[in-house]
Amino acid sequence: MRVLNFPEGLWRKLALLAFSSFFITVGIDHFINPDFYLAIMPPMLPLHLEAVYVSGFFEILGGLGLLLSRFRKISGWGLLALLIAVYPANIYMAMTPESFPEISIFALYFRLALQFLFFFWAYSLTRPAFNPSRNYI
Repeated sequence: MRVLNFPEGLWRKLALLAFSSFFITVGIDHFINPDFYLAIMPPMLPLHLEAVYVSGFFEILGGLGLLLSRFRKISGWGLLALLIAVYPANIYMAMTPESFPEISIFALYFRLALQFLFFFWAYSLTRPAFNPSRNYI
């Protein structure tokens, strides 16, 4: 059986485009469907609607920034910070499954674990493999 042997650069571009597309799409969804994001906000946090719109804005900004090599590293760090900042909403969902009957308990806990893959993915986009040196001799 032959395994597809794509050039390493192609895998990086596909990962970059996938991550960027994900954040742009989810960020836009914050403005189209804010009720979902309001429902997952832990009650103890203030300014729910504002937080939904601000996080959506920064998801779009970060996703677009990943597409521009000049801003990729800072966008990766910003998206990592954003993922950490919104993690309490994922914890809240898992701890209050009765509030989300349309989502299985397995999916709620799987989201918690999956978030660590996204942390790593965002961090990876800050590394030299995605940000080659601009030093020319």
